[in-house]
Amino acid sequence: MGDIRKTYDIDYKRKAVAMFLEEGHGYKTVVKALDINDKMVRRWVTHYEKEGIEGLKKKRGTTTWTKERQAEKAH
Repeated sequence: MGDIRKTYDIDYKRKAVAMFLEEGHGYKTVVKALDINDKMVRRWVTHYEKEGIEGLKKKRGTTTWTKERQAEKAH
């Protein structure tokens, strides 16, 4: 069986991003405080910096590649 993947709501992700960007905490501090993986925090910060709050919305199961391919096929 596959691993069970935990999901986090947008408020939790925003809290992690705020701790890093606004409060100036390092990744290690955020990871310890929220008991999450450092790769997740880095990913959330990157998404937030590129897309704002929209970048923190659920993305699992959606990719830009498939959306772009579908748009190409429609034309």
